[in-house]
Amino acid sequence: MKPERDIEKTYPKEEFIAKLRRLADCIESGEQFEIQIAGERIYTPVRATYSIEHEREGGSQEIEFQIKWDD
Repeated sequence: MKPERDIEKTYPKEEFIAKLRRLADCIESGEQFEIQIAGERIYTPVRATYSIEHEREGGSQEIEFQIKWDD
């Protein structure tokens, strides 16, 4: 079993757009999405589920695009 981790990485707008486009292309074509985050290569399986979360707390808001799956 891999150790737990919780990492958030900020990307310049152009890189973020490119990653979203790659993700959308993989979802649309039914292919596994692959990304490297903080030195670890992550492979998201085709069976993954996709959700969008909105959070509001104090004076800030957040939208998270989430991809979830079980190992």
